[in-house]
Amino acid sequence: MRIGLYVADQSDPQSQIGQARTAAEHGLASAFFNQVLAWDPLTVAALAGAAVPGIELGTAIVHTYPRHPIALAGQALTVAAATGGRLTLGVGPSHKQFIEGVYGLSYDRPAQHTREYLTALRTELSGAGHLQVPGAQPPSVLLSALGPVMLRIAGELADGTITVWATPATIADHIRPKIDAVAADPRVVATVMVSVTARPDAVRDEVAAVVGFASDFASYRTLLDRQGQRNVAETVVAGDHDAVAAAIRAYAAAGATDLLVSLVGDDAEQARTLELAGELAGELAGEQAGDLARDLAGSA
Repeated sequence: MRIGLYVADQSDPQSQIGQARTAAEHGLASAFFNQVLAWDPLTVAALAGAAVPGIELGTAIVHTYPRHPIALAGQALTVAAATGGRLTLGVGPSHKQFIEGVYGLSYDRPAQHTREYLTALRTELSGAGHLQVPGAQPPSVLLSALGPVMLRIAGELADGTITVWATPATIADHIRPKIDAVAADPRVVATVMVSVTARPDAVRDEVAAVVGFASDFASYRTLLDRQGQRNVAETVVAGDHDAVAAAIRAYAAAGATDLLVSLVGDDAEQARTLELAGELAGELAGEQAGDLARDLAGSA
């Protein structure tokens, strides 16, 4: 399993680029930028590509409804070229509260919208549509998906899924079986809030105060009910070094191909968490390489 950094800080682009640089310095495989109602993640990814060599740069996620697929494809191809092919484009329909309440657009039939959107997006990225970008190499595309219908779409039309708030048990018993049923070797990216801390309950309370409202979003409510949880803060991985390391390893055992660590807690706790993520990055990537070598040897 590859470990990357989910860059949640929205203070300014330079801070986000700095976090991507820190991720690379700690040996992490990737840095993913989010879209809320602040800085544009694709623009930040392009800027980070110029400043930080080597690591994958991704979006988690770009909202589909407010961006025409042709426009998004053109922007993504530009960023992919500018970053030397290091872009992974994560997209998703977001939630009714954002799409209708903020953008003023209809959120009617999001699954149908997503299927149609991905079909058009992949056509444009491949060069078979309206865009004329000679020599451009399309980025990998991931879809935010938690429910059965969206996971099927992710398996059929994307290269995998980006999840959030999902536990290892949900990855193993729900996410992987649903997407594996329609896709060969899909990428399953788990985004998880993590804190190496002596005050796990307090950290979860802090998270609940900031993002607990998301627990009432329809797709998240269904997921939390499946997991027997009331609030998204209950999914936070928090505890001492060994407890957090064991929890991260559990995601690898469950079948996550990538873990995006979202740092929570105070500055000292976040620093310790980043150190642990760097320690585990080499270990878990090595295990994945060893498993692949054994599989190849067994099929020879």
